Amino acid sequence: MSSSDPALAVEQKANLIKLRRSVHGGLIGLQLDRYAPGEAWSSLPYHPVFVGDTRTGVIHGGVVTLMLDESCGMAVQFALQSTQAIATLDLRIDYLRPATPGQAIRAHAHCYHVTRSIAFVRATAYQDDESDPIASATAMFMIGANRTDMLRQEPKVKFDTPPPLVAPDDDDGPLAISPYARFLGIRVDEHANTVMPYDPKQIGNPILPALHGGVIGAFLETASILKVHREIGLAAAPKPIGLTVNYLRSGRPIDTFSKVSIVKQGRRVVAFEAQAYQSDPDKPIASCYGHFKLRPHGDSASTESAES
Repeated sequence: MSSSDPALAVEQKANLIKLRRSVHGGLIGLQLDRYAPGEAWSSLPYHPVFVGDTRTGVIHGGVVTLMLDESCGMAVQFALQSTQAIATLDLRIDYLRPATPGQAIRAHAHCYHVTRSIAFVRATAYQDDESDPIASATAMFMIGANRTDMLRQEPKVKFDTPPPLVAPDDDDGPLAISPYARFLGIRVDEHANTVMPYDPKQIGNPILPALHGGVIGAFLETASILKVHREIGLAAAPKPIGLTVNYLRSGRPIDTFSKVSIVKQGRRVVAFEAQAYQSDPDKPIASCYGHFKLRPHGDSASTESAES
């Protein structure tokens, strides 16, 4: 949008956000509960398909990442006078404790500083009390990232009948215990590489269209967990401690692939790097680095979540 576009009242913008938001956020039921200039409070009701490990019932870390990414985006929109195209530049997530299974997740995002082209945001994800968060995030967004306007333009991707929140079965596969990864369509190919075939439900910006930044983050986190689990020969999947995703270009509506490497392995912590790419491995759409905590051999999956 140009600088001549009329300013909108916070209430008007909230109505537009509720009516037109990301495809994936709408499908999974992410709700805008409360708002103020530069702030957004959201919630995501619990659903079994969001689980990252069926042995514990704990939510997949990618769901938390996606919720924080979209909540930060809403806070940025509430910080701007008019509606503008925004895009996530980077997103850092710190997983503080596992979410309690069966409960809704809430988020509070605050856009605390805006320049002509960049917005800075902080956010927390929690359940019962914001003072006891399950994750925290910091993010940067580009303002005027492209010529689209999700809140005003007609979407190119939309569902007449939303697809059900169902994860396809994979009883003997590496993602058998991770319904959310299967819901996204993530799979492991014959070369043991993690792949996410395109599906319209992965879309964030329905105008371009482009993959949801949170979906890309969830894909990279899943690919990294699988790689570390397999390469180190762990008895149980590693637990994400924190990760930073850098968004390099828009994710087009085509298949997405991953490259993951272990940077350093200690007795308790592993550092990793990952990239997501599409048609050209030398032109990644996103990169990620972070740390996993390793479980001692025989550690019960019921005491610590594989995804927080």
